[in-house]
Amino acid sequence: MPSETARPSIAQWARFGWNLVNLSTPLGLLMAVIGRCRLRRGPRGLFFAEGYRYNFPRAGAFTVGNVILTRQTMDGLEVRRPGTLDHEDVHAWQYTWLLGLPFLPVYLACAGWSWLRTGDPASRNAFERQAGLVRGGYLERPPDNAGLKAIGRWFVG
Repeated sequence: MPSETARPSIAQWARFGWNLVNLSTPLGLLMAVIGRCRLRRGPRGLFFAEGYRYNFPRAGAFTVGNVILTRQTMDGLEVRRPGTLDHEDVHAWQYTWLLGLPFLPVYLACAGWSWLRTGDPASRNAFERQAGLVRGGYLERPPDNAGLKAIGRWFVG
């Protein structure tokens, strides 16, 4: 269950500290405040921001730094979609590896590439694939250039 109380490992403490310094966790906390979330500590040095009030992004949960934002509770989400915590934990590491805020434009570029190739922002997104598509609640769509075809239809009419 996400509310487990085991102490973070040394690596998770280092991730927590680095994501504070690189400003990704402060941005996540600011988004939690703007989204009028209930904040609570989670395992692995993560924070859960529950009750997020906006419809963007459309994911069941999303991570900014060490903050996992969700419209419901993490416990409820984990029951509905086991593995969500593990999926979002990988995203917290991705912020660390990409030095914080640079993760956002790189992630968006990968989502755009995925959409062009499959019509879906997750299926060919390297970050979502590394975190585990199924654990994140995503279906894998085939690379059939659906996004490119949609753009072509828009131009051609």
